[in-house]
Amino acid sequence: MIALVTGASSGIGEATARRLAREPDARLVLVARREDRLRTLADELGGATVIAADLLADDAPSRVARVVEDEHGRLDLLVNNAGAAWRGRFGEAGWDNVRRHMELNFDAVARLTEALLPLLRRSAPSSIVNVASTAGRVARGNSGGYSASKFALCGWSDALHLEERPHGVHVGLVLPGFVATEGFPQKELRDRAATRWMVSTPDRVAEAIFEAGPGGKAERYVPRPYWLASCMRVVAPRLLRRAVAGGGAAMTPATGSDDRDR
Repeated sequence: MIALVTGASSGIGEATARRLAREPDARLVLVARREDRLRTLADELGGATVIAADLLADDAPSRVARVVEDEHGRLDLLVNNAGAAWRGRFGEAGWDNVRRHMELNFDAVARLTEALLPLLRRSAPSSIVNVASTAGRVARGNSGGYSASKFALCGWSDALHLEERPHGVHVGLVLPGFVATEGFPQKELRDRAATRWMVSTPDRVAEAIFEAGPGGKAERYVPRPYWLASCMRVVAPRLLRRAVAGGGAAMTPATGSDDRDR
């Protein structure tokens, strides 16, 4: 299995690379901006293809696709994990905050997927896992730009699955809630017994990514109870708005794990 993971230099991406490396036939392609951390991880895993790339660069998708083609000739799993979050209310942060979220959390994902789709089709059965967020189903104040990008990613992923299924390419979606990482320890939630359950770990998200990729699951929430909030948005939107109003505005949602999210 040839598997490519973006945002692999830390957090969820690093945990995903370690999880995939446990598979007996796995050969990994690690993508992020921090080449030193990628090479350290590759050495710890016994070897991997390292691509230091800024996914916002115009030539990044074609360069990544060229390396994968030249070194492996196929691609069985694409994990679109790199992302970032910047807090800000629209009235103050404006369109610029929305734009920067969309560029990295959605546009870059779509551009890279487009470049790698021929390889994925040729390698079918294969899979794509898009790491979204529970914020892609339920929005909170102070993070509208982030939610907009993740809502877009969720909708696009659903459509992409329908379009690529005939080609043998499965598209899975993972929606983490709050995840304790090096950059975002989520101390406010973990210090309270009533909210400790809300915080997950990168390892658990990595397992969900495996289930949504090679495991063929449609989507996974991490922690699992978060799917209830998504259901409430459909059946009781007013109640959900009351529940989230004013709460947790300073908390940081899970993102991908490239260094922009610090």
